[in-house]
Amino acid sequence: MVSSTFFAPATSANLAAGFDILGMALSKIGDKVTAYKTNKSNIEIISIKGDQGQLPLDPTQNTASVAVAALLKYVGYSGGIGLEIEKKMPLCSGLGSSAASAAAAVAAVNHLLQLELTAKELVPFAMQGEAVASGSAHADNVAPSLMGGIVLIRSYHPLDVIQLSVPENLYYSIVHPNLSINTKEAREQVPQNIPVKHATQQMGNIATFVAGLYSNNLNLISNGLEDWIAEPARAKSIPGFSLVKQAALDAGALGAGLSGSGPSMFAFSDALSTAEDCACQMSDIFNNQNITSNLYFGKVNTRGAFLVTEKPDTEDLISGDLA
Repeated sequence: MVSSTFFAPATSANLAAGFDILGMALSKIGDKVTAYKTNKSNIEIISIKGDQGQLPLDPTQNTASVAVAALLKYVGYSGGIGLEIEKKMPLCSGLGSSAASAAAAVAAVNHLLQLELTAKELVPFAMQGEAVASGSAHADNVAPSLMGGIVLIRSYHPLDVIQLSVPENLYYSIVHPNLSINTKEAREQVPQNIPVKHATQQMGNIATFVAGLYSNNLNLISNGLEDWIAEPARAKSIPGFSLVKQAALDAGALGAGLSGSGPSMFAFSDALSTAEDCACQMSDIFNNQNITSNLYFGKVNTRGAFLVTEKPDTEDLISGDLA
């Protein structure tokens, strides 16, 4: 049976100053989706692994299949597609779990059907899958999952995605406490109206952060890592939020905050050893509250979704990148 398997990385969205417009791709964790041509005339989810039975097999309710349906409608393909999904990251984590499935699925089908769409061109279809999970077709997770690196969403109408520069000495820490936060509910916590002074400060922060990326100025990046929109409303859902954030700063982080809607928290650092220390110190704060956590650290993943080949007794081998 003809098939195509793609891995799409986990992501961290918002990055403090960029609510719904900033996101970055992480290393090692993510989702893998295999797409098959079938003799049916519909999209079928053949199996889901690693979700402990939590995700829907109904193709109208799963982010991966909904994204693929949008893609097939666009290209006018009426044949059958089967999907096998392997979750390699926690659910409801603030790490773009639903986005990674959608991104890997459209990338796999794009390769399977030889559609030759670029990663950037696949973003709108993956966004339709995101709408199922969060109630909003936002791109701050699916875009970096497909394209890699750090991305900026300049506009949603029309969609305009910009891939930003990533300094070589920029490292991340991610700590995922074993708590569950519903993305739709978290979005409802964000105020629909904010004071002008807060909006002005947020604009200054995002401009400073982007300037820091392009000038390789970590001080500017640090100064821009402040959220006046989503984090003040969402932080109360994270036990010990301020203590975790302060632990990262005390360990040498450039800044820290919520990863997406939470409960994961992120930090940026200027060295791998510092990123590791930040992750450990942040995790310790959760542990002190009897909350277990998973921690991750490394360089920003600039590759994005990629084609994998499975071979016995070996790790996945990269056999090609999505353009």
